[in-house]
Amino acid sequence: MALTRRTLIRSVAAGSVLAALPDLVPTLTRAAAAASPPGDVVGKVSVGYQGWFSCPGDGAPIGGWWHWSRDRFQSPSPTNTTIVSWPDMREYARGYPTAYPNLGNGQPATLFSSYDQQTVDTHFRWMQEYGCDTAALQRFNPFGDEGPTRDAMAAKVRSAAERFGRKFYVMYDVTGWTAMQSQLKEDWTTRMSAHTASPAYARQNGKPVVCVWGFGFNDDGRPFTPAACLDVVQWLRAQGCYVIGGVPTYWRQGINDSRPGFADVYHAFHMLSPWMVGRTGTLDGLDWFHTNVNVPDLADCVAHGIDYQPCVMPGDLSAGHRRHGDFYWRHLYNMVRLGAQGLYVSMFDEFNEGNQIAKTSETAATTPVGSGIRALDEDGTACSADYYLRITADGGRMLKGQLALTAVRPTPPVAGGGQPPATNLAAGRPASASSQNGPFVAGNAVDADRGSYWESGNNAFPQWWQVDLGANHPVTRLVLAVPSGWEARTQTLSVQGSTDGATFTTLAAPAGVRFDPASGNTATVTVPTTTARHVRVTVTGNTAWPAAQLAQVEVYAATGTSTPPTAPGGLTVTGRTATSVSLAWTAATDADGVADYQVRQGGTTVASVSGTSATVTGLSPATTYTFTVVARDTTGAVSAPSNAVTVTTDPAAQTDLARGRPTTESSHTQSYGSGNVVDGNPDTYWESANNAFPQWVQVDLGAATTVGRVVLRLPPSSAWPARTQTFSVLGSTDGGSWSTLVASGGRLFDPATGNQVSLAFPATPARYVQVRFTGNTGWPAGQLAQLSVHSGQLIETHR
Repeated sequence: MALTRRTLIRSVAAGSVLAALPDLVPTLTRAAAAASPPGDVVGKVSVGYQGWFSCPGDGAPIGGWWHWSRDRFQSPSPTNTTIVSWPDMREYARGYPTAYPNLGNGQPATLFSSYDQQTVDTHFRWMQEYGCDTAALQRFNPFGDEGPTRDAMAAKVRSAAERFGRKFYVMYDVTGWTAMQSQLKEDWTTRMSAHTASPAYARQNGKPVVCVWGFGFNDDGRPFTPAACLDVVQWLRAQGCYVIGGVPTYWRQGINDSRPGFADVYHAFHMLSPWMVGRTGTLDGLDWFHTNVNVPDLADCVAHGIDYQPCVMPGDLSAGHRRHGDFYWRHLYNMVRLGAQGLYVSMFDEFNEGNQIAKTSETAATTPVGSGIRALDEDGTACSADYYLRITADGGRMLKGQLALTAVRPTPPVAGGGQPPATNLAAGRPASASSQNGPFVAGNAVDADRGSYWESGNNAFPQWWQVDLGANHPVTRLVLAVPSGWEARTQTLSVQGSTDGATFTTLAAPAGVRFDPASGNTATVTVPTTTARHVRVTVTGNTAWPAAQLAQVEVYAATGTSTPPTAPGGLTVTGRTATSVSLAWTAATDADGVADYQVRQGGTTVASVSGTSATVTGLSPATTYTFTVVARDTTGAVSAPSNAVTVTTDPAAQTDLARGRPTTESSHTQSYGSGNVVDGNPDTYWESANNAFPQWVQVDLGAATTVGRVVLRLPPSSAWPARTQTFSVLGSTDGGSWSTLVASGGRLFDPATGNQVSLAFPATPARYVQVRFTGNTGWPAGQLAQLSVHSGQLIETHR
């Protein structure tokens, strides 16, 4: 099966390190670089719109659960699914029942159909409300069974765009479209061009906009020759269209995800929109791409009179990339400060990959129980369903100069601060207990089924039940229940809380709590607002049964206070490189809960994180910096600063010369290609063909330079147990004649020490550095996640 852009991304390696072009940066502004005046894509926020979900009974010609499940003729379930995120369903007029378990709040798990006009209207109303100017309607090969449904969706999108004052254009995705060269022309002539008569159809420079996504990508799903691709672009231009190219990340160099020889194709487009989804999941990675890829990309576009519309992304929610909005904001900020002519948001409704900005489930209460699907509060920060739409709105304002350029995210996770109203923090969370009686397990008290319940061992008080909320919250209230049909009873109970699951404090002293069917067999226990992640209910008596019994435990947090958090303490430096400093500190406390921490250099915020550590990137070598940290709570109140630390970055000699450079290999298995060793992501890796030693991987540094140390890493996860790999390190100035830099030997990679091996050797000129493997005690192949090459040995300094 041909790769699509949804599956291609995760296996493509980061590309070559380029000159940062610092002298160009000041001139690359919107005013100086624009090849075209503002229109419906230049100066605007465009969003990719799939519109490809259907459900049985919605009338879509394709039938079944299109794009919701792997087997579209079977109802979606945790074992038959194509999605990794769950939509917030509250504003859709119609939902279709699935085979997923109920939501954490007990409601049925339903999904929307894009084929319902009301769904499309809802989406375009959101675009209107949150400043999404233009929708790029995705259109795959329409000559197969998708065609009639795609045709109908184009009409539905046109209607919604006209109704809500939005623009739209057709974006052809050529993945797997064998006869693309002739059929795309036929489709445009006989079907899609008719939509340009709509006042809602996007125009740029007076021409109807059309995009072609996929030319030049280096994979089997898009095998088209440069001549065939150039023919299509020139034909669309001859039809009077303004043509956008959705192109590979490394289009300009013709490496990694881009085939060589496509420069004329790329330069034939009016606008270029390089793909970015899956290329990085870190703030450091976004900064690296800004400097080494986006800046020279824009310079090339300026030189050729081409408009530049970079892809921006909220991050993969399922992989934990979002950092409660900081990842998305950094990407928006980087592209606006770059001077991009427009922004392409990927994507509006891509629940399959988890990079959607459409309204998404906020908590476990609105997510199917036990599905493993992450809600927006996955990192412990409460986020409203529309949060990423609100960030998009603020990013669009920054693009248009209506909001000052700022690296600090201005958009609060919940409008007005605090938690989303009436959020049951315990719904669907992990629960445990001191004991259980038969099948009456602890998890029954958080499954939203009032008929199921936890019961402890009988005749053995005291007993306790406990829930892990996943993050610290300002707990203020518990609602307890037993099954509604039970007779009245009084249970003597107390409530405890803990931030670490080990040390508990009493939130409510032991007291008799009455459960009466006349009042629904529920009882509310109010506690002083206390920060806790683990909440425990301890029962010492029950008038109706000799055991503890709970059918439902709901936990709620306080909202609305404005007392600032305490200052973070113990700020220390935990690591440094030539361009970064790593910091750690002790947590602040706050009645409303700490939303995030801001690392400040002087009065400027240079990092924002939810945890108690951060790495500040983009620094200069051998330069002294002073940092402090402040805490911000969920109402927006900010603490006093922590203690200050002063640190000097390493000299430039410690710079990784291999980062992002071209790589080659003897072989690789599946998607574990050699580019993974220089992409800066420690969780991706190269793996050679199995059972076929020797194997090698090498990097081209671009020019002969003095090298004196290599650092080799495997993924740091404990899922990678210790192993010894036998390998040597070779160097070459021409790629033909090799010298041994490090002799062959067994080296231990141990997760206890970061799965890392550092090897120093006499300084030697080399352009190519190769690691040659002959053995591995942990797997019958060569394996490497990161290969860092440095010009000299690590210099220890004392400051």
